[in-house]
Amino acid sequence: MFLLGFGVWSWIIWITFAKNLWDSDRAWAADGSPTAYFIVHAVLTVVSFVLGTIIGLIGLRTLRGAKSQAAEKADA
Repeated sequence: MFLLGFGVWSWIIWITFAKNLWDSDRAWAADGSPTAYFIVHAVLTVVSFVLGTIIGLIGLRTLRGAKSQAAEKADA
């Protein structure tokens, strides 16, 4: 349950961060191009989305497996 919760929490936090990053004055140069600040934090955000998704899926699979095992024991 913890891993699934972490995956959901990660998405909520990083979506908020991505929105704030996009609106940040430090994210864009005067000519409209992305700054190094934006690029580094965008990479960090994408990696965190991927890891949060993987961790959440592991949690989901574990939870489903535990429910399946409990159902098998109840049937036995």
